[in-house]
Amino acid sequence: MLVERFGAPARGVALKSSATDMVSDADRLAERAIAELIRRERPADGLLGEEGAAAGGSSGRRWVVDPLDGTTNYLYGFPVWAVSVAVEDADGPLAGVVLDPTRDELFVASRGGGATLNGQPLSVRHGTPLEESLIATGFAYGADGRAQQARLLQQVLPRVRDIRRAGAAAIDLAWVAAGRVDGYYERGLKPWDWAAGRLLVSEAGGEVAELRGEPVGLVAGAPALVQDLLRLIHAGERQR
Repeated sequence: MLVERFGAPARGVALKSSATDMVSDADRLAERAIAELIRRERPADGLLGEEGAAAGGSSGRRWVVDPLDGTTNYLYGFPVWAVSVAVEDADGPLAGVVLDPTRDELFVASRGGGATLNGQPLSVRHGTPLEESLIATGFAYGADGRAQQARLLQQVLPRVRDIRRAGAAAIDLAWVAAGRVDGYYERGLKPWDWAAGRLLVSEAGGEVAELRGEPVGLVAGAPALVQDLLRLIHAGERQR
């Protein structure tokens, strides 16, 4: 459904948290389709969706759904967007998928079962020092948050190989798991942004660590790189 609508004139576009935070009929319809499938197949499970789908459950499991991660990219025709679905239990993420339809790429992870891309095992990129690392990040929708992130970027950018900003957290985390970037950091994420992606990284041999303070954020990559990146980010934030 999303592929059929991609590149066509956008319909039902509205604003959410700010003038730059958009939602469309495509987001809503995709979430409705996913929610209906989950409710039909797993009626005892809970559900949390970005666009408002919510249900309690009695099974101890909850599905966390981002029906269209990268809405701005999608509405502009920029081909970096994905569908992210994960299921959690009391111990955290149990299984997750990130589907990138424009590249026909399906990233899959299960707790203790590893991570794959179209059936092939994934591994994070190990052994790259911080100064030679390609680091992905993302930016907030609010002006104040963006200004803070821009100031932090001034501290991070000179100390790494380069920065990439794809515009979809699920894609960023999937690409860390695939070794396409060395690491990733971002503040201001919601549960649906990282539920599947963080499991992909950890099952691909990486580490995901939460940033101290508010808003909530995380760092992902090979374990050694994560520790170096955490120190760099916290030092940069103290200098703001």
